Amino acid sequence: MKNEIYACEEHIDMAMDDFVNDNEAAPEVLSYAGEKCNYCDRMAVYLVRRPEEFY
Repeated sequence: MKNEIYACEEHIDMAMDDFVNDNEAAPEVLSYAGEKCNYCDRMAVYLVRRPEEFY
């Protein structure tokens, strides 16, 4: 189960789909910089994660 997925502009839809499929819950999507996309070598611009209320 992935609790955090880093995604670029191109892969944000895939990241949200993967999160929902893995966690069976809606994600929180935040603007982000500093990590590479989990799907390619570009820099991530989004962090898809479990909403903070679940931590």
